[in-house]
Amino acid sequence: MANIFDTCKSCTPFDQNSTLIAVIELSQGSWLVGGIVPGLERSPAKKLNAKEKREVELLKLLLRWRDEAIKTGRDINRIVVAFESGRDGFWLARWLMARGIEAYVIHAASTAVSREHRRAKTDRLDIELLKRGFLGWLRGEAGHCKMVAIPTPEEEDGKRPCRERERLIGECTRIVNSMKADLTRLGVSNFNPKLRKAAEKLDAVCTPEGRPIPPKTAAKLRREMVRLHQLKEQIKEIESERLEQIKRAPGEKMHAMILLLTQVIGMGIETADMLVREGLSRRLRDRRAAARLVGLTGSPDESGSRRREKGLARAGSARLRTLMIQLAWRMLIFQKDSALVQWFRARTADGAPKTRKTMIVALARKLFIALWRMVTTGEIPEGFVLRPAMAA
Repeated sequence: MANIFDTCKSCTPFDQNSTLIAVIELSQGSWLVGGIVPGLERSPAKKLNAKEKREVELLKLLLRWRDEAIKTGRDINRIVVAFESGRDGFWLARWLMARGIEAYVIHAASTAVSREHRRAKTDRLDIELLKRGFLGWLRGEAGHCKMVAIPTPEEEDGKRPCRERERLIGECTRIVNSMKADLTRLGVSNFNPKLRKAAEKLDAVCTPEGRPIPPKTAAKLRREMVRLHQLKEQIKEIESERLEQIKRAPGEKMHAMILLLTQVIGMGIETADMLVREGLSRRLRDRRAAARLVGLTGSPDESGSRRREKGLARAGSARLRTLMIQLAWRMLIFQKDSALVQWFRARTADGAPKTRKTMIVALARKLFIALWRMVTTGEIPEGFVLRPAMAA
């Protein structure tokens, strides 16, 4: 697998006289396709309005532009297409690559735009910006734009369970908070709505005034209790299905990484699964790429004699960044004798809360790099205590 960003420079030699370039502005209603066609002075643009089989119309358009370039005497031996990442995902890129066309997905936040206070923005203007950035990337010039790695359908599907579980847990928290808010509003503090038989005991609950729970509020609480029970059952189903998949194929690459991480005391299978699916299974160039992926690099602001730090760049995965900071705090408890934790203790010996909050981010970055080396090279972080391997 590739990094979340491919290399900022194109790895393929680029000859603009024999390459047909197309960029697509995707939207729910239509696609706007802009091209740079060798031999044509104009820059053609075509809007595809059909809601079905737009990819087939796109392929016909690319082949028509190629034929027009050949008629002018150009030898077109390469067709490259790019579009911004978004809600449409990566299916179009895979569909084009299966038909012999190079396809790239541009990171939506990596293309430079005008810094004017009010700037015109239309699909056609966006197409010109994308063409300019994509052309610079093809030439190998750094800084024009970044490409998102195109995952396989299996890789995309593998991320669904942990993301769905995360969403379900968030929904459970929302429901529990809503029920507690309703009970607190009535002055009820000795009733736990999360219990399995809470719905049966609700009729016996009274407010400090000696009155029962109002009927409409009680009905709402019962509905939320049913919904909470359903969500917990769905979470258990996801967890059991994942364990079964790992047991069926423990030697698979991702499963082997997950089983290795679960040997680290303080890390469970949920954390290990998300780390592997979201980041550690990617092909990262070096430790700097690993830190950028997790979004734990700095963002310095320097101009002349001014020097200041604006905080985390947050250019990587927000999901991984949150997970790693939580995991870093957890390692302070379960891996006290490790070299990373000892380094953190030495840097925060003054006990200042601000120092601890800053250094926990640095610890999270070092921890992610250490775990990446662990699953790729087998290098166990210094001082880490491991539990026996999980039975397959």
